[in-house]
Amino acid sequence: MTSRLIRFNKPYGVLSQFTAEGKWQGLKDYIDLPGVYVAGRLDADSEGLLLLTNDGPLQAHIADPRFKMEKTYWVQVEGIPDEAALAALRSGVVLSDGPTLPARARLLEPAPAVWDRTPPIRERKAIPTAWIELIIREGRNRQVRRMTAAVGHPTLRLIRAAIGPHTLDGLAPGAWADADVGSYVATAPVRRESAGPRVRRDVRRPPG
Repeated sequence: MTSRLIRFNKPYGVLSQFTAEGKWQGLKDYIDLPGVYVAGRLDADSEGLLLLTNDGPLQAHIADPRFKMEKTYWVQVEGIPDEAALAALRSGVVLSDGPTLPARARLLEPAPAVWDRTPPIRERKAIPTAWIELIIREGRNRQVRRMTAAVGHPTLRLIRAAIGPHTLDGLAPGAWADADVGSYVATAPVRRESAGPRVRRDVRRPPG
């Protein structure tokens, strides 16, 4: 079997599974490829990069938090974070499930040139918004949103821009493209004893 890795720009309101649930769409509305499975996940109310593969060991490796692949997020937050807030994110903040690992955080000035979201975010006229870039190596439930809230800046919009060496470059919302498996494996070697994925196609979790 030839290993295949897919980059997908997941729109808002789409689950990280092929089957739709309730008001949320599934990946089958965008990706019609046999034998590919999600590697990792992204909440339904978040946007951006999602990886899929037909290679079981590679899928497990990407999804396994023990390998701590860097994930880059562009986060639109309420208010303008000052240096103290950014420093707190960099040193790690205390959440209900314990302190986070140190992250990389910076203001994105100018704001990234991103697509319009449907539906748009809810903004308050009296409160400005800002974009920050947050790079983490963990994958806790709704971690980025909880981190920005912990430093006083609730997340309004969340876009995952990169996973390891893979980015959103050239992908419109809802579009997918083949990625270079070789470059990923060079970054994070995987074992290839198994030909098929190790988890089932749809993992039913509460939508994000």
